[in-house]
Amino acid sequence: MIRTAMLALLLAALTTPALAAEKPKKAKKDAEKGFVPIFNGKNLDGWIGSVNGYAVENGAIVCIPNKGGNLYTKNEYGDFILRFEFKLTAGANNGLGIRTPPKGDAAYVGMELQVLDDTHPKYAKLKPYQYHGSIYGVVAAKRGHLKPVGQWNVQEVYAKGKHIKVTLNGTVIVDADLEEASKDGTIDGRKHPGLKREKGHIGFLGHGSRVEFRKIRLKPLSK
Repeated sequence: MIRTAMLALLLAALTTPALAAEKPKKAKKDAEKGFVPIFNGKNLDGWIGSVNGYAVENGAIVCIPNKGGNLYTKNEYGDFILRFEFKLTAGANNGLGIRTPPKGDAAYVGMELQVLDDTHPKYAKLKPYQYHGSIYGVVAAKRGHLKPVGQWNVQEVYAKGKHIKVTLNGTVIVDADLEEASKDGTIDGRKHPGLKREKGHIGFLGHGSRVEFRKIRLKPLSK
């Protein structure tokens, strides 16, 4: 009996670390269930628009300095969860377009979520709705959650009907109802017809700064 008990304890000691190691792997796998890549990591197949303003380097989409422009997915998306990583250079300025048509200013005909090194001194006097993660002209994001320039940031965008939520490096920086945010007019005082769109393209809206994007994947929440 003693030997049997000791053997059982020994087996438990050997298997417990292995089981513990499997739990984080399973949790990560479950968290990624339903997500599909919308960038193949090799080229810009499946993307339209300013394809000459971007390059693919080391598995990332890179906005080429002094070029950029609007690079869109070929497909359109309505309700979804989008996850990606991005890396900024000093003073970099880009944007994430969602539910956007391929023509026009994405911040108004669709929605633009700011992608910005808002720690740079040249951006010290921006409007609150112009800082990183903000729905441009509509909802201001919480600040102070970007990683230092040159490090990879992790961002998630949840878009379900009029509910838009942006999570940056594990912190929710925007959690907004578009109807509530615009019922008395938008905070920039301009018209944003794109807030009424139910679907559109996802895009990177480059302003000539080097910004890198990788691990871009999406989970559809609607057919």
